[in-house]
Amino acid sequence: MSLLVHLTNVLNLICPVRETFGLRCRLYRAGGIKVGRGTRITHGVAFYDRYITIGDAVWIGPNTRFCSTSKAHITIEDNVDIAPCCCIMSGTHEIGGEMRRAGAGAGRDVRIGAGTWVGGNSTVLPGAIIGPGCIVAAGSVVTAGEYPANSLLAGVPARVRRPLSKS
Repeated sequence: MSLLVHLTNVLNLICPVRETFGLRCRLYRAGGIKVGRGTRITHGVAFYDRYITIGDAVWIGPNTRFCSTSKAHITIEDNVDIAPCCCIMSGTHEIGGEMRRAGAGAGRDVRIGAGTWVGGNSTVLPGAIIGPGCIVAAGSVVTAGEYPANSLLAGVPARVRRPLSKS
């Protein structure tokens, strides 16, 4: 992780919520994270590495965590809302032997489609590809797989519960 991203994570813990949206975005951009125009990153958000692309007009709620790796990137498309206390990760491990089950590092790309709303305390795991216009219900765990556009995802593990209207 770049030193600037780490320092911005620390600064992000103490900065006021609204007064420093622009400063946060500028600092994360300088640290190598791609942050779109009009995006708002609230306090307590932390990025663990810089392999993240965030689109335009994205809202990232307090205490959300992003864990990316050089081998597996995270892409958040335009107009996505991420509620507080979410975790989005692209890194994982192969299953190791009995002496250490977390084997060699691995990862799979994550994509959250445009216009999606991720509810509070949700987790998006490596390999999850969420189509545009979805809602991820609060507390859901989205596992690897492709989820169709305009769907309500809910549960542990998350499943498509019903289609959503396009209007």
